[in-house]
Amino acid sequence: MIGLLVGRFQPFHNGHLKAIEWAMKKCSRLIILVGSSQKCYELENPFTVGERIEMIQRVLEKRGMNNCMLLSVPDIQNNALWVAHVNSLVPRYDVVFTNNPLAKRLFKDSGKKVIEFPMMDRLENEGTKIRKSMLKDNKWQSLVPEEVKTFVLEIKSIERLKEIINKDIV
Repeated sequence: MIGLLVGRFQPFHNGHLKAIEWAMKKCSRLIILVGSSQKCYELENPFTVGERIEMIQRVLEKRGMNNCMLLSVPDIQNNALWVAHVNSLVPRYDVVFTNNPLAKRLFKDSGKKVIEFPMMDRLENEGTKIRKSMLKDNKWQSLVPEEVKTFVLEIKSIERLKEIINKDIV
């Protein structure tokens, strides 16, 4: 069985990793689809699609997770056509792993099987909280895989976030 897991991954965190590990136990191959790929350099979406893919790839490689494929999809601002848009960009898949209510409904309405994955420490593993912790120089490093922490520091994305927040306030 081939699975599809969609997320924004802003940034890729431990909850995402646990969801991928859980989904991989259910299928022989997993397509990880980075959504909202056109969004970046915003407070809610600070990382580029390339950066998000690199974060995930580093984590997967370190753990020998070779049966995953990383792809991206931009938003199209039309929910009725979104699944067809996704299907035009990815290889065939049998099941969708998502907890997003809208994505669940759209995939179900298109005839796809949808499986929810267990939330892993949702209060800790949440992108908004991690981004806010980065801005405040709080403890965010333990909420992301080591490879992501290293990458975030390499690309100086905390400085980027702080510049973005100053721009958004003005």
